[in-house]
Amino acid sequence: MLPNLLNYANVNHPNCLARINPPDFVHGSTREHATFREIRGFSNMNILILGGTGFLGPQTVQSALARKHKITLFNRGKTNPGMFPDLESIVGDRKVPESVAQLKGRQFDAVIDTSGYFPKDVTLTAEVLAPTVKQYVFVSSVSVYANPAQPGLDETSDVGTLPDPTIDKMSNEAYGPLKAYCEQAAEAAMPGKVTNIRPGLIVGPDDPTDRFTYWPARLARGGEVLCPGPIDNPIQYIDVRDLADFIIDTIDDSHTGIYNALGPSHEHTMADLIHGCRAATTSDARCTWVDWQYAVQHGVGPWMEMPLWLPPDGNSDGFSRVKNEKAISVGLKFRPLAETIRDTLAWSRTRPGDHRWGAGITAEKEARVLAAWHDRKPTTQPG
Repeated sequence: MLPNLLNYANVNHPNCLARINPPDFVHGSTREHATFREIRGFSNMNILILGGTGFLGPQTVQSALARKHKITLFNRGKTNPGMFPDLESIVGDRKVPESVAQLKGRQFDAVIDTSGYFPKDVTLTAEVLAPTVKQYVFVSSVSVYANPAQPGLDETSDVGTLPDPTIDKMSNEAYGPLKAYCEQAAEAAMPGKVTNIRPGLIVGPDDPTDRFTYWPARLARGGEVLCPGPIDNPIQYIDVRDLADFIIDTIDDSHTGIYNALGPSHEHTMADLIHGCRAATTSDARCTWVDWQYAVQHGVGPWMEMPLWLPPDGNSDGFSRVKNEKAISVGLKFRPLAETIRDTLAWSRTRPGDHRWGAGITAEKEARVLAAWHDRKPTTQPG
Protein backbone atom coordinates (compact mmCIF):
# COMPACT_ATOMS: atom_id res chain seq x y z
CA MET A 1 0.00 0.00 0.00
CA LEU A 2 2.80 2.44 0.86
CA PRO A 3 4.42 2.52 -2.58
CA ASN A 4 1.16 3.61 -4.20
CA LEU A 5 1.43 6.85 -2.24
CA LEU A 6 4.54 7.75 -4.21
CA ASN A 7 3.06 9.99 -6.94
CA TYR A 8 -0.60 10.08 -5.89
CA ALA A 9 -2.04 13.48 -5.64
CA ASN A 10 0.08 15.29 -8.99
CA VAL A 11 24.26 11.71 14.36
CA ASN A 12 27.18 13.01 12.30
CA HIS A 13 27.65 11.15 9.08
CA PRO A 14 30.92 11.61 7.21
CA ASN A 15 29.41 11.24 3.75
CA CYS A 16 26.32 13.41 4.08
CA LEU A 17 27.41 15.73 1.26
CA ALA A 18 30.23 13.73 -0.27
CA ARG A 19 28.11 11.43 -2.40
CA ILE A 20 27.70 13.73 -5.36
CA ASN A 21 27.69 12.98 -9.03
CA PRO A 22 30.90 12.26 -10.90
CA PRO A 23 31.86 14.93 -13.48
CA ASP A 24 30.08 13.25 -16.39
CA PHE A 25 26.82 13.31 -14.47
CA VAL A 26 26.95 16.91 -13.25
CA HIS A 27 23.83 18.80 -14.24
CA GLY A 28 24.14 20.89 -17.38
CA SER A 29 22.10 19.02 -19.98
CA THR A 30 20.57 22.13 -21.60
CA ARG A 31 23.93 23.37 -22.85
CA GLU A 32 25.15 19.88 -23.73
CA HIS A 33 22.06 18.94 -25.69
CA ALA A 34 21.93 22.26 -27.51
CA THR A 35 25.40 21.50 -28.83
CA PHE A 36 24.52 17.89 -29.60
CA ARG A 37 21.37 18.92 -31.49
CA GLU A 38 23.30 21.51 -33.50
CA ILE A 39 25.89 18.92 -34.51
CA ARG A 40 23.19 16.43 -35.51
CA GLY A 41 21.28 19.11 -37.39
CA PHE A 42 18.08 18.87 -35.35
CA SER A 43 15.50 21.58 -35.90
CA ASN A 44 13.46 23.05 -33.09
CA MET A 45 10.44 20.90 -32.35
CA ASN A 46 6.75 21.54 -31.90
CA ILE A 47 5.66 19.95 -28.61
CA LEU A 48 2.22 19.58 -27.05
CA ILE A 49 2.01 19.23 -23.26
CA LEU A 50 -1.12 17.77 -21.70
CA GLY A 51 -1.17 19.65 -18.42
CA GLY A 52 1.89 21.85 -18.01
CA THR A 53 1.03 24.18 -15.14
CA GLY A 54 1.35 21.99 -12.03
CA PHE A 55 4.61 20.85 -10.40
CA LEU A 56 6.39 18.89 -13.13
CA GLY A 57 4.70 20.69 -16.00
CA PRO A 58 6.27 24.14 -15.62
CA GLN A 59 9.76 22.68 -15.26
CA THR A 60 9.21 20.65 -18.41
CA VAL A 61 8.03 23.75 -20.25
CA GLN A 62 11.10 25.67 -19.11
CA SER A 63 13.45 22.86 -20.15
CA ALA A 64 11.87 22.73 -23.60
CA LEU A 65 11.92 26.49 -24.05
CA ALA A 66 15.60 26.59 -23.05
CA ARG A 67 16.27 24.37 -26.06
CA LYS A 68 14.19 26.63 -28.33
CA HIS A 69 11.29 24.24 -28.81
CA LYS A 70 7.79 25.53 -29.49
CA ILE A 71 5.28 24.61 -26.78
CA THR A 72 1.48 24.32 -26.85
CA LEU A 73 -0.46 23.58 -23.67
CA PHE A 74 -3.71 21.67 -23.39
CA ASN A 75 -5.42 21.74 -20.00
CA ARG A 76 -8.56 22.85 -18.18
CA GLY A 77 -7.13 26.22 -17.26
CA LYS A 78 -7.76 25.66 -13.56
CA THR A 79 -4.24 25.23 -12.16
CA ASN A 80 -2.13 28.38 -12.31
CA PRO A 81 -4.00 29.91 -15.26
CA GLY A 82 -1.97 32.48 -17.11
CA MET A 83 1.35 31.00 -16.00
CA PHE A 84 2.70 31.08 -19.55
CA PRO A 85 0.97 34.00 -21.27
CA ASP A 86 3.27 33.87 -24.30
CA LEU A 87 2.47 30.24 -25.13
CA GLU A 88 -0.45 28.90 -27.11
CA SER A 89 -2.87 27.41 -24.60
CA ILE A 90 -5.85 25.30 -25.56
CA VAL A 91 -8.48 25.11 -22.84
CA GLY A 92 -10.04 21.66 -22.78
CA ASP A 93 -10.89 18.61 -20.71
CA ARG A 94 -9.18 15.40 -21.77
CA LYS A 95 -12.11 13.38 -20.43
CA VAL A 96 -14.53 14.96 -22.92
CA PRO A 97 -14.34 13.75 -26.54
CA GLU A 98 -15.65 17.02 -27.96
CA SER A 99 -12.97 18.88 -26.06
CA VAL A 100 -10.13 16.60 -27.13
CA ALA A 101 -11.37 16.95 -30.71
CA GLN A 102 -9.77 20.40 -30.73
CA LEU A 103 -6.46 18.58 -31.18
CA LYS A 104 -7.54 16.58 -34.21
CA GLY A 105 -5.31 17.23 -37.19
CA ARG A 106 -2.79 19.33 -35.27
CA GLN A 107 0.80 18.53 -36.19
CA PHE A 108 3.21 17.95 -33.30
CA ASP A 109 6.64 16.36 -33.18
CA ALA A 110 5.90 15.06 -29.70
CA VAL A 111 3.28 15.00 -26.98
CA ILE A 112 4.14 15.01 -23.25
CA ASP A 113 1.36 13.59 -21.10
CA THR A 114 1.80 14.71 -17.48
CA SER A 115 -1.88 14.38 -16.56
CA GLY A 116 -2.93 10.83 -17.49
CA TYR A 117 -4.33 8.73 -14.65
CA PHE A 118 -7.05 6.66 -16.30
CA PRO A 119 -6.48 4.48 -19.39
CA LYS A 120 -9.66 5.58 -21.16
CA ASP A 121 -8.48 9.20 -21.02
CA VAL A 122 -5.06 8.28 -22.40
CA THR A 123 -6.71 6.23 -25.15
CA LEU A 124 -8.90 9.19 -26.11
CA THR A 125 -6.06 11.67 -26.46
CA ALA A 126 -3.56 9.25 -27.97
CA GLU A 127 -5.97 8.02 -30.65
CA VAL A 128 -6.86 11.58 -31.67
CA LEU A 129 -3.19 12.55 -31.91
CA ALA A 130 -1.82 9.30 -33.38
CA PRO A 131 -2.18 10.22 -37.09
CA THR A 132 -0.14 13.42 -36.78
CA VAL A 133 2.28 12.93 -33.87
CA LYS A 134 5.72 11.32 -34.01
CA GLN A 135 6.24 10.52 -30.32
CA TYR A 136 4.04 10.22 -27.21
CA VAL A 137 5.83 10.64 -23.87
CA PHE A 138 3.76 9.38 -20.97
CA VAL A 139 4.79 10.26 -17.40
CA SER A 140 4.03 7.13 -15.41
CA SER A 141 5.37 5.99 -12.02
CA VAL A 142 7.46 3.27 -10.40
CA SER A 143 4.27 2.53 -8.48
CA VAL A 144 3.30 0.38 -11.47
CA TYR A 145 5.40 -2.52 -10.19
CA ALA A 146 3.47 -5.43 -8.73
CA ASN A 147 6.01 -6.44 -6.07
CA PRO A 148 7.47 -3.47 -4.14
CA ALA A 149 9.22 -5.89 -1.77
CA GLN A 150 11.59 -7.05 -4.52
CA PRO A 151 14.89 -5.14 -4.74
CA GLY A 152 16.31 -4.57 -8.20
CA LEU A 153 13.09 -3.91 -10.08
CA ASP A 154 13.77 -2.96 -13.69
CA GLU A 155 11.71 -2.05 -16.72
CA THR A 156 10.92 -5.71 -17.44
CA SER A 157 9.50 -6.45 -13.96
CA ASP A 158 5.83 -7.37 -13.64
CA VAL A 159 3.35 -4.53 -13.22
CA GLY A 160 0.23 -4.50 -11.09
CA THR A 161 -3.27 -5.34 -12.26
CA LEU A 162 -6.82 -4.71 -11.06
CA PRO A 163 -9.92 -6.93 -11.04
CA ASP A 164 -11.64 -4.17 -13.01
CA PRO A 165 -9.24 -2.08 -15.11
CA THR A 166 -12.10 0.20 -16.19
CA ILE A 167 -12.66 1.74 -12.76
CA ASP A 168 -12.94 5.52 -12.84
CA LYS A 169 -12.22 6.30 -9.18
CA MET A 170 -8.71 6.80 -7.85
CA SER A 171 -7.39 5.15 -4.70
CA ASN A 172 -3.96 4.36 -3.27
CA GLU A 173 -4.34 0.70 -4.26
CA ALA A 174 -5.48 1.52 -7.80
CA TYR A 175 -2.97 4.24 -8.61
CA GLY A 176 -0.06 2.06 -9.71
CA PRO A 177 -2.03 -0.47 -11.78
CA LEU A 178 -3.98 2.35 -13.45
CA LYS A 179 -0.72 3.99 -14.47
CA ALA A 180 0.37 0.65 -15.96
CA TYR A 181 -2.89 0.45 -17.91
CA CYS A 182 -2.29 4.01 -19.13
CA GLU A 183 1.11 2.98 -20.47
CA GLN A 184 -0.51 0.09 -22.31
CA ALA A 185 -3.25 2.33 -23.68
CA ALA A 186 -0.72 4.76 -25.13
CA GLU A 187 1.25 1.93 -26.75
CA ALA A 188 -1.92 0.41 -28.21
CA ALA A 189 -2.87 3.73 -29.81
CA MET A 190 0.63 4.58 -31.04
CA PRO A 191 2.65 1.34 -31.29
CA GLY A 192 6.40 1.87 -31.35
CA LYS A 193 6.07 5.63 -30.82
CA VAL A 194 5.62 5.75 -27.02
CA THR A 195 8.10 6.67 -24.29
CA ASN A 196 6.90 5.57 -20.85
CA ILE A 197 8.85 7.32 -18.12
CA ARG A 198 8.52 5.92 -14.60
CA PRO A 199 9.75 8.42 -12.01
CA GLY A 200 10.07 7.76 -8.33
CA LEU A 201 9.34 10.41 -5.73
CA ILE A 202 9.55 13.78 -7.50
CA VAL A 203 11.09 16.47 -5.30
CA GLY A 204 12.36 20.03 -5.42
CA PRO A 205 11.09 23.60 -5.47
CA ASP A 206 7.32 24.06 -5.82
CA ASP A 207 6.53 20.52 -4.65
CA PRO A 208 2.99 20.77 -3.21
CA THR A 209 3.20 17.46 -1.32
CA ASP A 210 6.01 18.34 1.13
CA ARG A 211 7.25 14.74 1.00
CA PHE A 212 10.83 15.98 0.66
CA THR A 213 10.45 19.60 1.77
CA TYR A 214 9.68 18.49 5.33
CA TRP A 215 13.31 17.52 5.98
CA PRO A 216 15.19 20.71 5.02
CA ALA A 217 12.47 22.80 6.67
CA ARG A 218 12.50 20.68 9.83
CA LEU A 219 16.29 20.82 10.21
CA ALA A 220 16.19 24.55 9.60
CA ARG A 221 13.68 24.93 12.46
CA GLY A 222 16.25 23.48 14.83
CA GLY A 223 15.93 21.69 18.14
CA GLU A 224 15.87 17.96 18.65
CA VAL A 225 14.83 16.14 15.47
CA LEU A 226 13.27 12.68 15.40
CA CYS A 227 15.18 10.62 12.82
CA PRO A 228 13.97 7.06 12.18
CA GLY A 229 16.57 4.34 11.66
CA PRO A 230 18.32 2.59 10.19
CA ILE A 231 20.71 5.41 9.35
CA ASP A 232 21.79 3.52 6.22
CA ASN A 233 18.24 2.96 4.97
CA PRO A 234 18.42 3.71 1.21
CA ILE A 235 16.25 6.36 -0.42
CA GLN A 236 15.50 7.16 -4.05
CA TYR A 237 14.03 10.32 -5.54
CA ILE A 238 14.28 12.52 -8.63
CA ASP A 239 14.71 16.28 -8.66
CA VAL A 240 11.84 17.70 -10.72
CA ARG A 241 14.29 19.68 -12.84
CA ASP A 242 16.34 16.59 -13.69
CA LEU A 243 13.17 14.73 -14.61
CA ALA A 244 12.02 17.58 -16.83
CA ASP A 245 15.38 17.63 -18.62
CA PHE A 246 15.24 13.88 -19.14
CA ILE A 247 11.76 14.10 -20.63
CA ILE A 248 13.01 16.60 -23.20
CA ASP A 249 16.14 14.49 -23.76
CA THR A 250 14.02 11.54 -24.84
CA ILE A 251 12.32 13.76 -27.41
CA ASP A 252 15.52 15.41 -28.66
CA ASP A 253 17.12 11.99 -29.12
CA SER A 254 13.97 10.07 -30.19
CA HIS A 255 14.17 7.49 -27.40
CA THR A 256 11.09 5.31 -27.04
CA GLY A 257 10.41 2.46 -24.65
CA ILE A 258 10.23 2.30 -20.85
CA TYR A 259 12.61 4.08 -18.47
CA ASN A 260 12.82 4.14 -14.69
CA ALA A 261 13.62 7.79 -14.05
CA LEU A 262 14.85 8.02 -10.49
CA GLY A 263 18.13 8.04 -8.77
CA PRO A 264 20.71 8.90 -7.93
CA SER A 265 23.18 6.74 -9.82
CA HIS A 266 24.61 5.73 -6.47
CA GLU A 267 22.82 4.94 -3.25
CA HIS A 268 21.72 7.72 -0.93
CA THR A 269 20.60 7.02 2.62
CA MET A 270 18.37 8.63 5.24
CA ALA A 271 21.56 9.83 6.94
CA ASP A 272 22.75 11.50 3.72
CA LEU A 273 19.44 13.30 3.41
CA ILE A 274 19.05 14.39 7.03
CA HIS A 275 22.63 15.48 7.59
CA GLY A 276 22.72 17.11 4.18
CA CYS A 277 19.73 19.15 5.31
CA ARG A 278 21.49 19.94 8.59
CA ALA A 279 24.57 21.17 6.71
CA ALA A 280 22.39 23.52 4.64
CA THR A 281 21.24 25.46 7.71
CA THR A 282 22.76 27.40 10.60
CA SER A 283 20.22 26.06 13.10
CA ASP A 284 20.92 24.21 16.33
CA ALA A 285 19.21 21.04 15.05
CA ARG A 286 20.21 17.86 16.91
CA CYS A 287 19.48 14.49 15.32
CA THR A 288 18.19 11.69 17.52
CA TRP A 289 18.14 8.37 15.70
CA VAL A 290 15.32 6.12 16.90
CA ASP A 291 15.13 2.38 16.31
CA TRP A 292 12.72 1.78 13.45
CA GLN A 293 10.71 -0.88 15.29
CA TYR A 294 10.31 1.45 18.26
CA ALA A 295 9.11 4.22 15.91
CA VAL A 296 6.51 1.91 14.35
CA GLN A 297 5.33 0.69 17.76
CA HIS A 298 4.81 4.30 18.84
CA GLY A 299 2.65 5.12 15.85
CA VAL A 300 5.15 6.93 13.64
CA GLY A 301 3.75 6.56 10.15
CA PRO A 302 6.14 5.90 7.25
CA TRP A 303 6.31 7.85 4.00
CA MET A 304 3.86 10.67 4.68
CA GLU A 305 4.25 11.33 8.42
CA MET A 306 7.96 10.52 8.23
CA PRO A 307 8.73 11.45 4.60
CA LEU A 308 10.94 9.18 2.48
CA TRP A 309 11.20 6.70 5.35
CA LEU A 310 10.10 3.12 4.72
CA PRO A 311 10.78 0.66 7.57
CA PRO A 312 12.99 -2.28 6.53
CA ASP A 313 10.25 -4.77 7.37
CA GLY A 314 10.37 -6.65 4.08
CA ASN A 315 7.16 -5.16 2.70
CA SER A 316 8.70 -2.46 0.53
CA ASP A 317 12.43 -3.20 0.48
CA GLY A 318 12.59 -2.87 -3.30
CA PHE A 319 10.90 0.49 -3.45
CA SER A 320 14.11 2.44 -2.87
CA ARG A 321 16.29 0.03 -4.82
CA VAL A 322 14.80 0.36 -8.30
CA LYS A 323 17.25 -0.01 -11.18
CA ASN A 324 17.83 3.08 -13.31
CA GLU A 325 20.72 2.06 -15.54
CA LYS A 326 18.65 2.11 -18.71
CA ALA A 327 17.65 5.75 -18.26
CA ILE A 328 21.21 6.73 -17.32
CA SER A 329 22.49 5.06 -20.49
CA VAL A 330 20.40 7.45 -22.61
CA GLY A 331 21.19 10.61 -20.70
CA LEU A 332 19.47 10.82 -17.31
CA LYS A 333 21.60 13.03 -15.06
CA PHE A 334 21.35 14.03 -11.41
CA ARG A 335 22.28 17.25 -9.71
CA PRO A 336 23.93 16.91 -6.27
CA LEU A 337 21.68 16.24 -3.30
CA ALA A 338 23.06 19.39 -1.66
CA GLU A 339 21.70 21.50 -4.54
CA THR A 340 18.24 19.97 -4.31
CA ILE A 341 18.21 20.54 -0.55
CA ARG A 342 19.40 24.14 -0.85
CA ASP A 343 16.91 25.12 -3.54
CA THR A 344 14.00 23.37 -1.88
CA LEU A 345 14.73 25.09 1.43
CA ALA A 346 15.01 28.48 -0.27
CA TRP A 347 11.65 27.97 -1.96
CA SER A 348 10.04 26.71 1.24
CA ARG A 349 11.07 29.89 3.03
CA THR A 350 9.04 31.95 0.55
CA ARG A 351 5.76 30.32 1.62
CA PRO A 352 3.46 31.82 4.26
CA GLY A 353 4.35 30.73 7.78
CA ASP A 354 0.83 29.42 8.37
CA HIS A 355 0.57 27.33 5.21
CA ARG A 356 -0.82 23.83 5.67
CA TRP A 357 1.84 21.12 5.40
CA GLY A 358 1.00 18.14 3.24
CA ALA A 359 3.43 15.76 4.96
CA GLY A 360 5.52 15.48 8.09
CA ILE A 361 5.03 14.60 11.74
CA THR A 362 3.55 17.31 13.96
CA ALA A 363 5.84 19.02 16.46
CA GLU A 364 3.67 17.77 19.32
CA LYS A 365 3.82 14.12 18.28
CA GLU A 366 7.52 14.33 17.52
CA ALA A 367 8.16 15.66 21.04
CA ARG A 368 6.08 12.89 22.62
CA VAL A 369 7.91 10.12 20.75
CA LEU A 370 11.30 11.61 21.57
CA ALA A 371 10.42 11.92 25.24
CA ALA A 372 9.29 8.29 25.34
CA TRP A 373 12.50 7.23 23.57
CA HIS A 374 14.66 8.96 26.16
CA ASP A 375 12.62 7.54 29.06
CA ARG A 376 12.72 3.92 27.85
CA LYS A 377 14.73 1.17 29.44
CA PRO A 378 17.46 0.53 26.85
CA THR A 379 16.82 -2.87 25.28
CA THR A 380 17.67 -2.07 21.69
CA GLN A 381 20.19 0.03 19.87
CA PRO A 382 19.14 2.56 17.23
CA GLY A 383 19.84 1.66 13.66
